[in-house]
Amino acid sequence: MFIRHPDNPLITPATIRPSRPDLEVIGAFNAGATLYRGEVLLLVRVAERPIVRDEDWVQCPYYTPQGDLAIRRVHRDDPAWDLSDPRVIRHRATGELLLTSVSHLRLARSRDGVRFSVSDTPWLTPASPYEAFGVEDPRITRIGDHYYINYTAVSPHGIATALVSTPDFVHIQREGIIFPPDNRDVTLFPEPVNGQYYCYHRPMPGMFKQMSIWLAASPDLRHWGDSRLVLAGRPGQWDAGRVGGGAPPIATARGWLSIYHGADEHDRYCLGAFLTPYDEPGRIIARSAGAVLWPEAPYEVDGFFRNVVFTCGAVVMAGQVRLYYGAADATVALAEAPLDQLLDTLVPC
Repeated sequence: MFIRHPDNPLITPATIRPSRPDLEVIGAFNAGATLYRGEVLLLVRVAERPIVRDEDWVQCPYYTPQGDLAIRRVHRDDPAWDLSDPRVIRHRATGELLLTSVSHLRLARSRDGVRFSVSDTPWLTPASPYEAFGVEDPRITRIGDHYYINYTAVSPHGIATALVSTPDFVHIQREGIIFPPDNRDVTLFPEPVNGQYYCYHRPMPGMFKQMSIWLAASPDLRHWGDSRLVLAGRPGQWDAGRVGGGAPPIATARGWLSIYHGADEHDRYCLGAFLTPYDEPGRIIARSAGAVLWPEAPYEVDGFFRNVVFTCGAVVMAGQVRLYYGAADATVALAEAPLDQLLDTLVPC
């Protein structure tokens, strides 16, 4: 259903200027998307790491409570550390985690939604102890005359969800943590439903390990409760391992359309879709039988983390769903599908 744009990938690390001369950009991906004054705006997750001077050491960047970037070094031959995942290293005895890169958010603009001009400076950087390992995976939701950007705040305290708001993408108001650790993949609805704000979120339970999409309600976008399970993975299918929010819900004539991500037991990330009634966002009435986009192109199959397509944002233009997605945790790509045809493929539940 989704057709990849021939110019993919649209944004790559090579097109991004590092925020500091001693850092290199290794990923530009998982972008939130919105329409603003005749342009498509993306907030791109930009992952940077210290320029490698000695291959024998893994350098793990982090922000101090004073807001300074510091580096912790771990020798590659140290048996105490598990280095099997390129994104993170784990201490085998204590379980301590360190990231091999640190992320900030960068603003990109386009008149046609394909050719983007990316700012040379960060739009949002870590600014609290809860963001010591970076700010990641933004989702942009317009509510009234403001744009609300929720993002993943990563630190030794865990994975939390934070919120900022802006009327113009120039002035930024930090709203603080809205979901404590461990919770991520929050997607805000673009308007109140039955007098309340709603969002989907993905708690990360420890004992039973099932990572599913939940619904929560709020009177003010900051205080959330009344959580309930909405969607879980399906055994033996492409989303058996875990599911989580993708692009913020899209209002259609048939209800709320949500594009979500799922992973199998081998961490192969694909995208699916589901539909809920306009006044009942917690009740699924249709769902894609299979994935609507899966890793297939070379830039999705090979990259920083292989076999990944992952979305944080989509816009609807001229009846087309324009889906901006991260490919292999390395680049930003675009795929498009007619909205009505996409809805027609969903199977009633």
